[in-house]
Amino acid sequence: MPRLYLIRHGKPAASWGGHDDDPGLDETGQQQAAAAPDHLLGLPDGQRPRRVVSSPLARCRETAEPTAKALGVEVEIDSGVGEIPTPVTLAAADRGEWLRQAFQGTWAEIDGDLDYDAWRRQVAAALQDRGDTAIFSHFVAINAVVSLLTGEDRVVSFRPDHTSITVFETDGKTLTLVEKGREASTGVL
Repeated sequence: MPRLYLIRHGKPAASWGGHDDDPGLDETGQQQAAAAPDHLLGLPDGQRPRRVVSSPLARCRETAEPTAKALGVEVEIDSGVGEIPTPVTLAAADRGEWLRQAFQGTWAEIDGDLDYDAWRRQVAAALQDRGDTAIFSHFVAINAVVSLLTGEDRVVSFRPDHTSITVFETDGKTLTLVEKGREASTGVL
């Protein structure tokens, strides 16, 4: 069955609660991005990704680029695997506190103008027809898919480390979690 690899971006140059809403990678993140293809290229032929997809945000695009180059493909940008949408009425300076609150509860409890349980289903749907693909995304988007597949209602069901790889199998219609990525202590919580 085709596999897809959901990869958290490398360490960003600014914190998730900071003022830069689209930071690129810091020096550590750049090193993580450079090392990202190593594991994927070491997989057996039938399991190696053939496509590279990224969230539109700089930290994901910069993390995806070395893998795309190593595979000889272009990075495909897809907002469907992007960051969790902030409520329209929320000031940018308040995003950090909003995220802290969201991370403490369930998908249905997230305060905002969006149905966040539906959003997590949309993220999963954006993945299910993408077999043999490396997808560079975000902490919350990865949690959205994992929590949905494991039946977990909490927003944070695990803590994927920077450039950790969560593996799924897909038949084009459904996703199956094969293996969660490496977890680490993270600045997100």
